[in-house]
Amino acid sequence: MGTKTHADNCILSQYCSLAGSAKCNALCSSYIACHGYNGAGGRVANANLPAEYRLVTLQNSPARAEQAEAYKLIDAYVNTFPRQFSAEGERIKSLYLFSLEPGTGKTTSAAAVLNEWITRHYIGSLQRNRQALERPAYFLDVNAWQTLFLGFNRSHVPQETAEPLAAEYYTMEQRAKAAPFAVLDDIGVRSASEAFRADLHSVINHRVANALPTVYTSNIPMDELTQVFDQRLADRVRDMCVVVPFKGESKRGIRR
Repeated sequence: MGTKTHADNCILSQYCSLAGSAKCNALCSSYIACHGYNGAGGRVANANLPAEYRLVTLQNSPARAEQAEAYKLIDAYVNTFPRQFSAEGERIKSLYLFSLEPGTGKTTSAAAVLNEWITRHYIGSLQRNRQALERPAYFLDVNAWQTLFLGFNRSHVPQETAEPLAAEYYTMEQRAKAAPFAVLDDIGVRSASEAFRADLHSVINHRVANALPTVYTSNIPMDELTQVFDQRLADRVRDMCVVVPFKGESKRGIRR
């Protein structure tokens, strides 16, 4: 196993000519821009990525070897990113990462795609002499978001408990709507209240209506989305998505 270098701590390293050199260190301005001064901030943290996924790339993803066919589609997809960053801002499709089983690498892969978007956006902004957005992408864990919803909607929840939960919930909603690129992780929420389902519907509808590329992960086949969303929204998601099947059984010994 090779010696770990600072380049292993930066999602930009695969595109950086200084990666692995003496100048590749925690004082690098581009490293700080993406990962913060302490490695736990910057644009990656702003994207709300869970800590375990903040250094996952398409190249080092542990799901790549097991999901080779899926990664052929994912690699082709990320190669369309320059269209979005061009002067014309050409619309690109979204991805629908699907498997019936949990733990097959969908979330890991979605996080890797999100990191690729952050990387391409940051480098592209420098090349065009523009200021990179502070939050070019956002990761919404739908299950965690639903937990917040339940936290402030239970009976007899004290106001001092409910208010910060509600504030965090609605902040996440707005960020998921506004981000130029987003991951909506595990959208197959069959056992959800109508109120929560309506909020999730609103996020997806906003992104579809505004042609904002999105990676969805789900254990619901695309043609069964009408069990979760209304027919119109399900059709709109289907029209603008590339379905990427993930095969095999759960690998949840280690969260994937």
